[in-house]
Amino acid sequence: MNGKLLSPIAVILVLFLVPRSMSAHHGTSAYDVTKVVTLKGVVTNFDFINPHSEIRVAVTDNNGHTENWLCEAGSLNFLIRRGWNRNSLKPGDVITIMGNAVKSGATNLRLTKVVLADGKELDPIGTSQNGR
Repeated sequence: MNGKLLSPIAVILVLFLVPRSMSAHHGTSAYDVTKVVTLKGVVTNFDFINPHSEIRVAVTDNNGHTENWLCEAGSLNFLIRRGWNRNSLKPGDVITIMGNAVKSGATNLRLTKVVLADGKELDPIGTSQNGR
């Protein structure tokens, strides 16, 4: 009897705990969402992958020092619905990126906008989330 009772309780616990952990993963607590950082650089890599696509950008400051930034965008399905594809960015493309930097000071960014050299804008998170 204990085994029969334990199974439904375990299922209920899993149903309540899994969605909470998934939403925690997608939170923004690691990022300073009160500030938008704008950087111009050169794409070194574009991983059009799940669970989050990643753009690596080499950003050179006025003193000639280059920092490599890791920029997190949405999932494949999310980006595809916004017009992205695996060829949207290529190594060597000059882009301007905007987003929220991590609070730790590392060179990681949660993207809110990507602007290509020709002025075309790519939306990586959805209009309702980036204040446009």
